[in-house]
Amino acid sequence: MVRPSVLFLLCGSLLLPMTAVARLPGPLQAVPAAKVRDLTEIRSSRVLRVLVNQSRNSSGEVQGQAIGIEYHRLRAFEQYLNGHARDGQEITLKIIPKAKDQLLGALQRGEGDLVAPGELLELQPGYAVASSEPIASNVPLVLVGIKGEKRYTKVEQLAGKTLALPTGSAAGEAVSQLNQKLALHKLAPIKIEWVDPTLAVEDVLEMVQGGIFHLTIVEQPIAERWGKILPKLRFDRQVIISEPGEEYWFVRRDASMLRASIDRFLTGYKKPANEDAAFLRIYRRLYQVHYPLAKADRQRLEKLRPTLQKHAEAQNMDWLNLAALAFKESALQPNARSGSGPTGLMQITPSAAQRVGVNNIQNLDANVQAGAKYLAMIRRKFFNSPKLNERERMAFTLAAYNIGPERVQGMRAEARRRGLNPNQWFFQVERIAMEQVGMGAVSYVNSVNKYYLAFDRERESLEPAGQKVVSRK
Repeated sequence: MVRPSVLFLLCGSLLLPMTAVARLPGPLQAVPAAKVRDLTEIRSSRVLRVLVNQSRNSSGEVQGQAIGIEYHRLRAFEQYLNGHARDGQEITLKIIPKAKDQLLGALQRGEGDLVAPGELLELQPGYAVASSEPIASNVPLVLVGIKGEKRYTKVEQLAGKTLALPTGSAAGEAVSQLNQKLALHKLAPIKIEWVDPTLAVEDVLEMVQGGIFHLTIVEQPIAERWGKILPKLRFDRQVIISEPGEEYWFVRRDASMLRASIDRFLTGYKKPANEDAAFLRIYRRLYQVHYPLAKADRQRLEKLRPTLQKHAEAQNMDWLNLAALAFKESALQPNARSGSGPTGLMQITPSAAQRVGVNNIQNLDANVQAGAKYLAMIRRKFFNSPKLNERERMAFTLAAYNIGPERVQGMRAEARRRGLNPNQWFFQVERIAMEQVGMGAVSYVNSVNKYYLAFDRERESLEPAGQKVVSRK
């Protein structure tokens, strides 16, 4: 199942109680350096392996249109290298997406030749890695909230508040430093909720707009970029989080020729004027998540809970997965209708219900039963491999529920061919979906995922005290 639990890592500092500490990029211990490929070896192989931050903001591409902020620069660098090629040794880029906190470790191990994070990334001691000249200077971190809620003007107002941060966020260390200052004034530390690893920076911003999270901190250029399509976001620029930083690309320390080429390229590179054109066009059409626990929604969920729990337990599912899917499909409205045939709370079609032996899906109980059984059938028939963890299994099942299991299996095969992880939907197989069918299925799975996470954060208040329910951990 997707999301049987949310990862909340509230890291305590050794000096301050409850002080949040950022995850360090890469492995906790430096790994032995593999053989370095410099520009000569890269030209000989005709492939430049680029480790990119898996965030869609950094490296997303939708049906041939770049929405990732690093793509334009990387393609321009590819053209630059090929413009200086000899004997027809043109280079193509091989894009290798990794979680941000794994990028430098992967570079150290020789899994790539270049790291392009698209965010602030601090180089930790112990790595045989060097940074390029800055690709962006004076990049501040900015506090992001939602319009209509309390505005902050100074750090002291954040004492005791909780920030939602994605894995590898540069804000983690900055908050640790702020907490030391707060402690000197005997103020409560700022707490960090390290969000589920299926969420990248853009997901956190969307969930702030949706009211699921209240505050986050991101690089100001990223905040401003997403603010164009998430108009409810508020930026509290008066709160000084830290000194502005610099963004870099990274190469192995001994790849001196590659590093010199990067620096020469960056000296003359200028962003295209329409860099965000595809990004704005694609994302403005996308469904944005809403807050699923408003009073009326919570009341509807409480009425539906016994039915959702009964059929989830029968299929060995976490009932909050069904609840999240129902919120996405029908906003928890049992009488919802679609002109194309899907019906009821789960928006299941009569033909799909009949495949699992359920009729009369106008009835709430039968509708939920059909939805649960259909999900279970997809899971059992197509995604039952022990190589899938339950979180990814549910993501694949949801994608198949939306666009068909055979198509999803084909995407997994293509992911395997490309060197992506075919057993991971988020940030891996979803990249194939973005290329082949657009953002529809990706947005669908992401939305259900976010609603599940929102419900899971409130599980104790949503389940009666002492009740034992199935939760696939």
